Amino acid sequence: MVSIHLRPLEVSKREMPGHWEGDLIKGKNNASAVGTLVELSSSYLILAKMDDATANVADFSAALNRMPTTARKSMTYDQGREMAQHAKITQETGVAIYFCDPHSPWQRGASENINGLIRQTDLSVHSQEELDAIAFELNMRPRKRFGFKCPIEVMSKLMAKYHESPSTIQ
Repeated sequence: MVSIHLRPLEVSKREMPGHWEGDLIKGKNNASAVGTLVELSSSYLILAKMDDATANVADFSAALNRMPTTARKSMTYDQGREMAQHAKITQETGVAIYFCDPHSPWQRGASENINGLIRQTDLSVHSQEELDAIAFELNMRPRKRFGFKCPIEVMSKLMAKYHESPSTIQ
């Protein structure tokens, strides 16, 4: 496991797209699970239905691989045992994975914040298509942090800027 303290400084700055925080939300009686991925520069959200009540490497990899390679740089996660095969995710996606200190959820503040919004809905009964619709709804929700632009707008603008001149986003 690579410590959060070894992440590049650019992750904390939240200026360049492609750095994510991940988590696993378990349903009632741990009978279901949904992976959450929040992109740090835009708060763009991906929800990934897990095949069972654990984080499946293939499910997280598939969710990350839906994004362009320029939007897949790193992911910060807690030290949950569901990430035991994190090296395989890196291998399948090219995403470097960093781990928070034990019992330090504040080190993944964006993820904890979005999980608070998501927990208002019972995700266990939804298909992946329905989870995509929920994520889209949250991605279209204006945020004060972005001057009341929504995460999709911010992510699109950052991606366009990055594609035009990668050296300008540092």
